[in-house]
This record gives sequence, structure tokens and C-alpha cells, in this order.
Amino acid sequence: MVAADYPFLDVLWTMLIFFAWIAWFWLLIAVFADIFRRHDASGFKKVVWMVFVIVLPFLGVFAYMIANNQGMTERNVKSAQASKAETDAYIRSAAHAGPAEEIERAKGLLDSGAIDQGEFAAIKQKALATA
Repeated sequence: MVAADYPFLDVLWTMLIFFAWIAWFWLLIAVFADIFRRHDASGFKKVVWMVFVIVLPFLGVFAYMIANNQGMTERNVKSAQASKAETDAYIRSAAHAGPAEEIERAKGLLDSGAIDQGEFAAIKQKALATA
């Protein structure tokens, strides 16, 4: 049986190694993304960091993270804030139609016969009251 030949601690060790391997690639990709995303560094400086990270991967990644920690954090926060602002703007534009749009929609329902004049007046009054 395979389970008898591969004890529990070996399974845990294998899982730990696999997790560390995934975490390493995540750090590597994060550093490469940050190098390309920087606007404050010249092309030469970016190339030097790329060569350093490729030639000496562990030392390069850790040196980059130590040297540019604050900048990486600021760029990530700025990117997250911009993304949130875009999402919030989209949600606001999609969720709340203005009073004119609500009245126009109600007029279309009135013209199609789905609602009567009293319901149209109520919808119009509500739309104008929330404006």
C-alpha cells in the first residue's frame, strides 16, 4: 500500500514544500509586476533589477522587496483604490437611474398599457421626490 510507504509526516513535509514553492512563484511574479508597473524608475534601472532577479533569484527578489517595500505598498494601495473607485462608479451608474430615466420608463409602461394613469402619476411623484 502506498499509505504505509509514505508516512503522515512525509505528507506534511511534501505539502509544506509545495506551499513554499507556490509562495515563491507568487513573490517572483509580484516583483516582476511591480518592476514593470513602476513609473519612477528608468528603463535601465528596470533592466538591472530584472537581470538581478533572473540571475540571482532568491537574493534578487529579497533585495528588491527590501529596497522597494514602501514603493510596492504605495503602488498596490493606489491600484486597489483606483479599482474600487471604478467599481463604485459603475455600481452607482447601474443601480440608480435618475428621475428622468424612471419617468421615461414609466411612460413606456403607460404607453404599452402595463400600468394606468394613476400608477404612472405615483411613479412620477416618487421619482421626483427622491431626486
